[in-house]
Amino acid sequence: MITGGHAGALDDAIAGLLADPGGVPAHLAATPWWRQSLARGALGIALLHVERAATGEGPWERARDWLDAATREPVTAGAGSHLFHGTPALAYVLSRAAAAGRTGGQRTLSMLKEAISREAAARTARAHARMDLALLPELAEFDLIRGLTGFGAYLLSEDPAGPALRGILQYLVRLSEPVTLNDTTVPGWWTLAGPSGQQTAAFTAGHANLGVAHGIGGPLALLALTARQGITVGGQLAAITQICAWLSGWHTSDPAQPAWPFWITWPGHQNGQRAPCWPQRLGWCYGTAGLARAVQLAAIATSDQALQSMAETTLITALEARANQAAIRGLSLCHGRAGLARIASAATADARGTAAWQLRGLVGGLIEAIQPDGYDPAAVAAKLVHDPAGPGFLDGAAGVALAALTSRTRISHGWDTCLLVR
Repeated sequence: MITGGHAGALDDAIAGLLADPGGVPAHLAATPWWRQSLARGALGIALLHVERAATGEGPWERARDWLDAATREPVTAGAGSHLFHGTPALAYVLSRAAAAGRTGGQRTLSMLKEAISREAAARTARAHARMDLALLPELAEFDLIRGLTGFGAYLLSEDPAGPALRGILQYLVRLSEPVTLNDTTVPGWWTLAGPSGQQTAAFTAGHANLGVAHGIGGPLALLALTARQGITVGGQLAAITQICAWLSGWHTSDPAQPAWPFWITWPGHQNGQRAPCWPQRLGWCYGTAGLARAVQLAAIATSDQALQSMAETTLITALEARANQAAIRGLSLCHGRAGLARIASAATADARGTAAWQLRGLVGGLIEAIQPDGYDPAAVAAKLVHDPAGPGFLDGAAGVALAALTSRTRISHGWDTCLLVR
């Protein structure tokens, strides 16, 4: 088992337990995806140690040890790679180290960037060919976790002026255009499979996914973030507006319970009815909180003050609701309080008027829920590290430690840019 000692802060305690790659439980170390996974494996833990070293909270040697462990064997490139696995994941972690001033590995990083740009261009070309044939996409074509939006998130920070990012933006603009399915107009990101990526009886004729991780929330955030940085292609602002108009149509009308559903099924689309979505399990990956941040970003990019107010009010009300708080699952970045804290913190920086101070208070409450008064950091860290979900970035201890570290130090070297919340 991974071992380590007691520390005064939660991120210290977790980092201590995750200090040595050699202490990884055998069942994890033997799993093929473990080494090169940013989501759940060694690269996510390396990212924790990179950020701690960059902020002066830990030694660079730990980051180096974890990167060495992740790259002892060839890293997956091409079709099996994405932002959270393989060469893009490795490049992302190395780029965070470079952003903190670590100059080693520049040649490797440059080679990875070139490979990632080529893969992004190839995938973009295949996506356009698919659209030329009037076929519907798979989630893995466009989503943030496995698809082109994830490649775009990496390129935004590492090659924002390059043609690969512009190609992805042009693709997302085209993806936003409505298409016809069974003589009915549906969004261009409608997929014939269910949220799992598999065709099931529960999702006859597929669905439109609203999540940030696997649905239109991620592409919307990327379109908005690039536009805010002055990186645009033809039709980009119109695409943002069109996506937001569609999302507004599925936003609940009750001001006391504002929310978006996780997805829209074919029957729901046909009769204009959404499944009950209040109370809701809030998260970054799915649900109202992550999508509200994406819509807030979109509103700022298009200077739509009414839309921005709606997004901020929705986020505040959803986070304040006791029923929603009771439905939150754990502390993780993906679907727990650490991710909600990052969303609320990012939204606070952009909010206007009373929404800003309301959100600031919610950030404090979410962090306190992770580290309540009188808690034992060593005990909480041990529970997180040895959780069945593993000690990784999205679902486990490494991600919680990163959120706690940033909250404690008020310093970030961009470790969460892969989440597209800022």
